[in-house]
Amino acid sequence: MILTIIILICIGLFSSILGALVGIGGGVIIVPALVFFGIKLGMIEGMTPQLAIGTSSMILVVTGLSAMIQYNKSNQVDRYNGSIFLIGLIPGAFVGSYASAMLTMDSFNLYFGIFLIFISILLMVRDKIPPLKIFQNPKYLRPHIDADGVVHQYGFPIWIAVLITFVVGFITGLFGIGGGALMTPLMIIVFRIPPSIAIGTSMMLIFFSSLSSAIGHALQAHVQYFALVILAVSSYFGARFGAKLASNFSSDTLVKLLRTVLLLIGVYLIFEAIF
Repeated sequence: MILTIIILICIGLFSSILGALVGIGGGVIIVPALVFFGIKLGMIEGMTPQLAIGTSSMILVVTGLSAMIQYNKSNQVDRYNGSIFLIGLIPGAFVGSYASAMLTMDSFNLYFGIFLIFISILLMVRDKIPPLKIFQNPKYLRPHIDADGVVHQYGFPIWIAVLITFVVGFITGLFGIGGGALMTPLMIIVFRIPPSIAIGTSMMLIFFSSLSSAIGHALQAHVQYFALVILAVSSYFGARFGAKLASNFSSDTLVKLLRTVLLLIGVYLIFEAIF
């Protein structure tokens, strides 16, 4: 029991620090970690892929809230565009939470792994992807001033944002990842939002989309409450520390760290599914 508690504390701290640092929330670490320690090693009693996903969604509510508050202090949260993204994210996450019941252990590892590698590759080639003309239309551009007083101009049609974020929300609920693993790269690559603002805004999206996903999972009894309590406490403090730590790194460094983390986890999950 004591060893299990120590493992859960370590998972909560590591996932939330890294998740808040690069704007992914930590679900891409929590879910595989719970599956590995709970199912493969049997160190967390009664764990299943669905419980791992549901519990992760609950944890990401805490992580997202904690990091969002911290990032908001440095004006790294774009509340206007973030609110637009939520129109699609919230219903998508709720629908995805019910679709997760169809996942088996191997299919979860395989699909999740492929998904993470795809996002990692997108981040590697993001500078070679030309911006879509529709995102350069002056009528959509809005200013956002960061903590250093720098004015950034970007914008997009609302209907495109809602459509894209509904798909992202579905994936969020399906895998219990909070949406940051996909929304942060999308904001950087597609919507051309500066990385520092994209990461802060991502934590706002993670909080609200995870809340929707968590409700769906709770209604299906897909939550391991013993693990939840321990992970929640450690994740709260880890997320605050990660958000503070992010100010010490450049945007390019954070993007490199994000794509490396996603690539490594993706390769590991595919390996687990095949072998």
